[in-house]
Amino acid sequence: VASEDYRDDIKISDNILQQLSDAYRKMRNTIRFMLGNLTDFNVGRDRLPYSDMNELDRWALHQFELLKARLVKAYDAFEFHTVFHGLYTFCGVTMSAFYLDIIKDRLYTAAPDAVQRRGAQTVLYDIVDGMLRLMAPIMSFTAAEAWEYLPVDDNRTDQVFLTLFPAENTAALDYGLDRKWKRLLALRAEITKALELARQNKIIGHPLEAEVRVAVNADTTTFLQDKWETLKTIAIVSELIPVAEGAITLDDDGQVFRSEELPDLQVAVRPAAGGKCERCWLRDQSVGKNAEHPALCSRCTAVVAGLS
Repeated sequence: VASEDYRDDIKISDNILQQLSDAYRKMRNTIRFMLGNLTDFNVGRDRLPYSDMNELDRWALHQFELLKARLVKAYDAFEFHTVFHGLYTFCGVTMSAFYLDIIKDRLYTAAPDAVQRRGAQTVLYDIVDGMLRLMAPIMSFTAAEAWEYLPVDDNRTDQVFLTLFPAENTAALDYGLDRKWKRLLALRAEITKALELARQNKIIGHPLEAEVRVAVNADTTTFLQDKWETLKTIAIVSELIPVAEGAITLDDDGQVFRSEELPDLQVAVRPAAGGKCERCWLRDQSVGKNAEHPALCSRCTAVVAGLS
C-alpha cells in the first residue's frame, strides 16, 4: 500500500506483487546482514568517533543523512511512496551493491577490535538503528522484529514505536567529500565494466582474482595521487597498479578496456600473481611464505597471530 502514490490510479497485478515481494526481501536481507555483523559490537565501548572514521565510512553517513532528511520531509507531506522507494534504493544500491560489499573484507578479516572494523560497525549500527525508526510506520512488523536484535543500548527504548525518527546530524554532512567520491565512483564503475568483460572472456573468474592496471590523464592522476589505495579497496581487486597515460601493455593473458564514459581512462585486467589466501580470498605473493600458516597472506597471518 505504501509503495503506491495514492493520488493516482492504483495498479495491482500478480507481477506487481511479486516485484514488491522481491523488494521487501532485499530490504529485509540488508537489515539481516547489518545486524549479523553487530553481534560483537558494544555501543558504549566500541563506538568510533566520527573524526576517527575513514572517508568511506563518513561518505556512508553523509548518504544516510541525506536519506533521513528526504524521508522525514516525505512523511510530513504524506508521500509514503517516496519513503518506500527511498528505503528500497538506499538498501539495494547505496548499501548492498556498494558499501556493504566493500566493508566485508574489514568485517570478516580484520582483527576484532581493529579501528577500521569498529568504524564500519559504528556506521552499521547508526544506519540500521535509524532505518528501523524510519520504516516503522510502513514496515511495522519488520521494524519491530529487527529492533529486538539491535546491540544493547541503555539510551534506546524497548519498542521502536515509542521512539522518535533519527535526529538530524548536520555534522555528518560533507558535500566536499561527496563530490570527491562521485568522481571515485565514476572511475570504479568503469573498472567494474572492465572486470565484467574480462570475466565474460574467461580471463578471470571472480574480481578478487584480478590484477588491474589503470592509465589516466594528468588531471585524474593528480586527483588520484593519494587515493590509489582507496580505489583498489572499492574496486575489490587483489592488485591495482597506476601506469603512465598511454603506457598500458599486456601479455597475451590479459585484456585492455577503453572507457567510453571517461575517454582518458584505460583499464587492463589479467590474473593477479600469487596464491589465493584461504582467509581473505585475495591473491598475494606472500601466500605460502609463512611455514605456520602456509595458506594465508601476510596480512591475515598477522591478524591470526594476534588472536588467542
